[in-house]
Amino acid sequence: MIITRPRFALPALALLLAVLPPAPVAAAVPCPNAGLATRTVRFVTAKGRFAYQVEVARTPEQQACGMMFRDSMKPGTGMSFPMVPPRQTGFWMENTILPLDIIYVSPARRVLNVRRGQPYSRDVLPSAGVTADVIELAAGEADRIGLKPGDRVQ
Repeated sequence: MIITRPRFALPALALLLAVLPPAPVAAAVPCPNAGLATRTVRFVTAKGRFAYQVEVARTPEQQACGMMFRDSMKPGTGMSFPMVPPRQTGFWMENTILPLDIIYVSPARRVLNVRRGQPYSRDVLPSAGVTADVIELAAGEADRIGLKPGDRVQ
């Protein structure tokens, strides 16, 4: 028996796949965001000095995964995304359960801007200039410590 396919089947499937948003990455897929090296980051604001222990996402795979699929954060913690080389960048929150403050840091170690990331959002939150590091903290931390553009990051 010979089976024939209608000519429109493959182009229609390709068009359908192009229109549909990509499926979220399943939590069962290994995400290299556990067991990362840590370092201390200090912000110097008008309210004082504030230290956070942050995990460092160095590799492209670690950075792509970031805080995805995590359902909690300990107080005083976060994640750092070194931008090597420094560049204009933007982050989104796909597959990220927790709301986050996304802090863009200049090569001069000054805060460029702070954006609030909403869970599961695909909206790109851009940096306000060339970025050497991006720090993610629990949502509300930047307001709590009075973090503003121009503040120092150590």
